[in-house]
Amino acid sequence: MQNQQLHKEDDDDGPPPGWQPIPTPPPPRPSGSAQMICGSCRRLLSYPRGAKHVKCSCCQTVNIVFEADQVGQVKCGSCAVLLMYPYGSSQVRCSSCRFVTEIGAHNRRPPWSVQQRKPTPSKAGC
Repeated sequence: MQNQQLHKEDDDDGPPPGWQPIPTPPPPRPSGSAQMICGSCRRLLSYPRGAKHVKCSCCQTVNIVFEADQVGQVKCGSCAVLLMYPYGSSQVRCSSCRFVTEIGAHNRRPPWSVQQRKPTPSKAGC
């Protein structure tokens, strides 16, 4: 009888040799989240929508979150990396090569009064 009890204890040691668990996929991101690149270390950051600031878990930089209608884009005047900047800026420094690119008049945000105007329909006859 003791021999049967020892044999039962051996059976409870765990899974059989060669057994491996099936990896589970990562949980989906919540629908209320967004992503951005850290302005300092260039890591991809995930944050809840509506956040105004995101602290990078790698380099501890606090990044300002801008909505799409609050930023402009221009290519770096030295290395041609696409840069984003808050509207109203007169220049932007490239995070890759540190070159300062001037924001020309063609890259400035139009005044609020111009943005609010509705386009006038064309009066071309059909």
